[in-house]
Amino acid sequence: MLQPLLRRSKTMKCLLTQSSLLSICPPDIPSFNHHCRILSPHFPPLFSRFLVVVQGFRSSNSRINPREYCSNSGVGVKSMASAKIVRDPESISYLNQREAAEIDEILMGPLGFSVDQLMELAGLSVATSIAEVYKPDEHNRVLAICGPGNNGGDGLVAARHLHHFGYKPFICYPKRTAKALYNGLVTQLESLSIPFMSVEDLPVDLSTSFDIVVDAIFGFSFHGTPRPPFDDLIQRLVALGNPNQNNVKSPVIVSVDIPSGWHVEEGDLSGKGIKPHMLVSLTAPKLCAKRFSGPHHFLGGRFVPPSVAEKFKLDLPEYPGTSMCVRIGKPPRVDISALRENYISPEFSEDQAEADPFAQFQKWFDDAMAASLKEPNAMALSTTGKDGKPSSRMVLLKGFDEDGFVWYTNYESQKARQISENPQAALLFYWDALNRQVRIEGSVQKVSDEESEQYFHSRPRGSQIGAIVSNQSTVIPGRQFLHQKQEELEAKYSDGSLIPKPKYWGGYRLKPELFEFWQGQPSRLHDRLRYTPEGIDGKRAWKIDRLSP
Repeated sequence: MLQPLLRRSKTMKCLLTQSSLLSICPPDIPSFNHHCRILSPHFPPLFSRFLVVVQGFRSSNSRINPREYCSNSGVGVKSMASAKIVRDPESISYLNQREAAEIDEILMGPLGFSVDQLMELAGLSVATSIAEVYKPDEHNRVLAICGPGNNGGDGLVAARHLHHFGYKPFICYPKRTAKALYNGLVTQLESLSIPFMSVEDLPVDLSTSFDIVVDAIFGFSFHGTPRPPFDDLIQRLVALGNPNQNNVKSPVIVSVDIPSGWHVEEGDLSGKGIKPHMLVSLTAPKLCAKRFSGPHHFLGGRFVPPSVAEKFKLDLPEYPGTSMCVRIGKPPRVDISALRENYISPEFSEDQAEADPFAQFQKWFDDAMAASLKEPNAMALSTTGKDGKPSSRMVLLKGFDEDGFVWYTNYESQKARQISENPQAALLFYWDALNRQVRIEGSVQKVSDEESEQYFHSRPRGSQIGAIVSNQSTVIPGRQFLHQKQEELEAKYSDGSLIPKPKYWGGYRLKPELFEFWQGQPSRLHDRLRYTPEGIDGKRAWKIDRLSP
């Protein structure tokens, strides 16, 4: 009897424990990783596993991760945005100053939005755009320079969200307004112990103290010439765009809606204005954004209703999934060799490991389930035929117990042919949200016809028909060929009669001869524990060895 993958009672227990503990130990505090390492040895196993699951929530773009709200993603909740959704800047609508003001009036008039609602959405869009590109472990110190108007309010809101995303924001807010909305924003930031800095407290050269500077000084409604102290602050931002003679890494500039000091329609008229690295346009890009030459242009403010889009003939990119921002234009080319993650995880030591690798796998699989990852049972299956050429593909685990790990497929596929020639294979589970992977190697054999029959008829009828339609790995003339066969079979079995399992379809079981559990750690000093079978007093046991990373 196969052990079911969804162990509901155990999963629910873990989720309930997790949700209750989140209220007293929020995982978004910057020092959470440090506390995990200190506290985990002193708590019972369930809480220790909770700490690991929360790590997954932090890193996955799951419930807490800010990247869930952005345009790029991977598995799980992020899957709706698995590809970068970008639009050619020339195909997007741009607003002049009058149109931008008119849209705001409509939103805050007949459409019922309040200023604080729009400000909250705008600030969240700015924060998630920053999180999309600049990770808090590399660009942690953020200075938000906020002007006296709505643009400054957007910057205050963005700073609050950045704090919750794991950044360390500082606020420079020289000209505070007496309006209750802004006083409330200040109170919210002060309650989080976010420092406020006067203009006099700021270093003349911002390069040495900050990694990101948010330019939230002036928005599209600003007219005239900047007055003190904002004229000096703008010049400090301009200076950040000039090469540093001491080779000090300069902070990146993120401008909110328009770069402060630019003409809302004509752009940087003098050619000596701020040159931001990122521009986060709000509602729709303003005309000056056509002259933005930095590497990262995002659109935020997911609140434009169809009536407004139709009235102003707005052609805007779609926001993927749950995103609050979307990239405009192609992402910049990156140096692939420079792409790297510094894994932050609880240590996985020998005294924490289960003696039985099947029990250890169950524990980690339960953690992957509790972290709400999409298809935690997805695994890479590697096979080799008699020619010695390896082949890999993703398949889905459909059950496991001490007899092995089971999946189903077409017995006439490439992998099936290779298994018939060489009944040895390898499985790889990779749960990136938890910084974990599991390697399993062993011999492979078919499951019984009874097991295959039982599983086949447990599948949705569409999947049963699909198994008959697909002569897996063979060449076909086109997709229409599949649709035609599908329609024929759907008509044949439209009366709800039993769909017979094809003789060429069934399951395989890999009986493990090796397990390796991998937990990512900082500086590439990963934990790797290998299980290999050994005989002790005539009984089969498992030997655990630590491997060098």
